[in-house]
Amino acid sequence: MFPDLAPLMWHSFGTMFVLLQSVASHPETRIPFLKAEFTEYLYPFLNTTSNARSFEYLRLTALGVFGALVKVDDTEVVNTLLDGHIIPLCLRIMETGSELSKTVATFIVQKIILDEAGLQYICATPERFFGIAIVLARMVAEQPSTRLLKHIVRCYLRLTDDPRAHIALQTHLPEALRDGTFDNGLRDDAVARHYRQQLLDNLAVPAGGAPPAVPGSAAAGVTQPVPAPAAGGAPHPGPGSVAGASPEGSSQEGLSHAHPGPAPSAGAAPHPGPGPVVGGSPGGSSPSSAHPGPAPTEVGAPHPAPGPVAGGRPGGSSQAGPRRRRR
Repeated sequence: MFPDLAPLMWHSFGTMFVLLQSVASHPETRIPFLKAEFTEYLYPFLNTTSNARSFEYLRLTALGVFGALVKVDDTEVVNTLLDGHIIPLCLRIMETGSELSKTVATFIVQKIILDEAGLQYICATPERFFGIAIVLARMVAEQPSTRLLKHIVRCYLRLTDDPRAHIALQTHLPEALRDGTFDNGLRDDAVARHYRQQLLDNLAVPAGGAPPAVPGSAAAGVTQPVPAPAAGGAPHPGPGSVAGASPEGSSQEGLSHAHPGPAPSAGAAPHPGPGPVVGGSPGGSSPSSAHPGPAPTEVGAPHPAPGPVAGGRPGGSSQAGPRRRRR
């Protein structure tokens, strides 16, 4: 009877989307519809940014297909949609779309996070949680309609079921939801009023069981363990080699200044002894520099000897020679 029905339906996007909504909502065709990945053909319609009426109509009818999918609580449907791009696309429509498109997009996000898999997905990372929380807060600031506000409050209420999101919302919930800004708008909607009151009651109670963030080692005050010195060992590194030390000294003394040697045994001096005395014997033994004690008399004078007197004999003694008699 209608030979041109197929071409008319093919060129009528609205009719095609209505048929897809019927397929997506029917229990016998919903899962085959998802397994065929037919939703991949609908994402481009949601990805449009034009505010023209025709594009807005396409976005709205495409959102209707996804709304039909999530209307029935089904974890398999939620998991399939989470594998796609439905969350970021809905968030953008919630910010830039018309009032009706915002309402449908918010409803889709609400149904996704009402499922346990969807809530865990959103609250898995701070970026995902605050991505939704910021968009919801902006929508509240725009004074939405009562129908849209009910979906917004329901999203907030569901997020409080996660301990970490509960703590975050205690400080990030818009003040307009607390101070009675929407009291007049919610007067005729008992369900929305109940959602808001339950949200405020939940946030008034401290969240329990929220795992604290694991800080870094520096933030937690954890320092690297320092090995304890051996019994009787030196509590601090010894001084460097003393100026004038003998170059022919024992090799142990040179290594003690170049590399930290093994800790001395019990009973050793608590700190390294002084280096060899300036002017000491070039062949002096290293123990004299390792342990403090009186300097031996045969090592040399503690002070340098005076130089020869002016006019003295170059090869003679240090005393001045006899004066020559003038003629």
